[in-house]
Amino acid sequence: MSALPQESDLAQEVEIVWLEDPARLDYVRQALDKVNSRKGKPRYERDGRLIGYTNLGPKAPRSAHSGLFARRTFYLLPHDRPNQPDDPDGPYKVGSPLEAIDPRTLEPGKVGRKTERSQRTAEIVPTGT
Repeated sequence: MSALPQESDLAQEVEIVWLEDPARLDYVRQALDKVNSRKGKPRYERDGRLIGYTNLGPKAPRSAHSGLFARRTFYLLPHDRPNQPDDPDGPYKVGSPLEAIDPRTLEPGKVGRKTERSQRTAEIVPTGT
C-alpha cells in the first residue's frame, strides 16, 4: 500500500538515506509505504528503481490497524525524465508526475515540493545558435 504523504505522517522520521546522489536528479517520486521495520532498506516492489528511503526513530509507533510502520520511499519509474536523458520529447518533457518532488527540497519530516527544476518550467535556451 502506498499513499501521498502528509507532514503529519512524517513526524517520526529521523533521516533520509539516499542510494543514489539526489543532486543529479530533477525529481524523484515519493510514496508513503507500509513496511514492517522502522529502519533499513525496505522491500521495493515497483518497476524502476529505489533512489532512497526514510528511517524512523526508535519510538515510532506501529499502525493500530495494520501493525506496520509508515515510511517514505523515493523512486523513479522507467519512463521518468531522469531515466531518459536522451529523449527530450518524453512524457515529462515539461512537468512531472503528481507524486514527484525536487529531491533538494526534502528533509526528514518535510514532504518536499515541486520547483522550476522538477517541473522543467524555466525556459530552456538552446546553445550554439
